[in-house]
Amino acid sequence: MIGQVLQGIWAFSGFGLIVLVLLHSPKGDGLGAIGGQAQLFTSTKSAETTLNRVTWILTVLFMGLTVILSAGWIKG
Repeated sequence: MIGQVLQGIWAFSGFGLIVLVLLHSPKGDGLGAIGGQAQLFTSTKSAETTLNRVTWILTVLFMGLTVILSAGWIKG
């Protein structure tokens, strides 16, 4: 049961990483490229900062769950 929940979280974090990496832009206008300017954030810089933080959080979660699930510590 817990293994299946962890696999679900792992899959969600993997999908989220794909989406977030695609949102990143080499010129720093990743979120701004979607419909002009991002309305959720006060500036493009804060949007990029938030995008970077969420990407790092999902990266750590994905890598950690990859190690846990591949090592077989939790049977699912």
